[in-house]
Amino acid sequence: MSRKLTVFIALLLVSVLVFACGKPAETPAPAPAPQPEEEATPAETAPAEEAPQVEGVTGKIVVVGSTSVSPTIEKLAADFMENVEPGVTIEVQSVGSSAGIKAAGDGTGDIGMASRNIKEEEKALGLDEYILGFDGIAVVTHPSNEVKDLSSEQIQKIFAGEITNWSEVGGKDVEIIVVSREEGSGTRGAFEELMGLDKEVLVTGDAVIAEGNGAVKAQVASKEDAIGYLSLSYLDETVQQLKVDGVEGTPENIKDGSYKVSRPFLLLTKPEKSEAVEAFFKYFETDNAKKIIEDQHLILQ
Repeated sequence: MSRKLTVFIALLLVSVLVFACGKPAETPAPAPAPQPEEEATPAETAPAEEAPQVEGVTGKIVVVGSTSVSPTIEKLAADFMENVEPGVTIEVQSVGSSAGIKAAGDGTGDIGMASRNIKEEEKALGLDEYILGFDGIAVVTHPSNEVKDLSSEQIQKIFAGEITNWSEVGGKDVEIIVVSREEGSGTRGAFEELMGLDKEVLVTGDAVIAEGNGAVKAQVASKEDAIGYLSLSYLDETVQQLKVDGVEGTPENIKDGSYKVSRPFLLLTKPEKSEAVEAFFKYFETDNAKKIIEDQHLILQ
């Protein structure tokens, strides 16, 4: 081998060695360090809203008085407690107008109900009066009775015991059974006043006395020859309503004044009322309350 060739080979080997030593050995990429597992955290939620506080009136109202007024008040009270002020409880006691006025005066009732105007001696109690509406008093007989119309004078004489037979007013020849209300009844007081039976002329002592409109209706419905009177709101098919002086007792005729046998439905309270009573009275002015009142055949002012 020539010397030049030997030198060339030696240089070539040196170059290879230098190149090999100059290049760093490749090392495998380190495996990624294991990451600590993240603990599952519940999704963030908005803080729960507190239950809204019911802001309203609370308390109890005791309403005492007329059996004629009470059906309307019971319906108004039910709607008021359910839809307006659920924190208020209303108790209705049907015991008659005089008892209701007395209860409002002595404080045993928050509201007194009366189906007549208050008397002079009752005005001394100093009660506030609220007119709920006007009600007609229906003169009623058994549905089989042939008589359909009586004059005010005939009605007065029948209840005074001066006319005692139906034949005297165009009916059959049978004795008239008079059914009237108990003492203290607002309906009786109004009827007697309107028919002129509260002064010199009094209701006959032979009258059957019934306590409450429902009791009058039951008596008349069960006796073919009976006559009685009751609140217009108690009318149904079990009794027959008579015309008075040729005029039928309808809400329209009461409103225009042509039917004379009508009276106010009064609510009476002391001048200083509880918050619950004030709220109840305010409710009467709502459309819903007015509809309930009119559905009971009362005439609004």
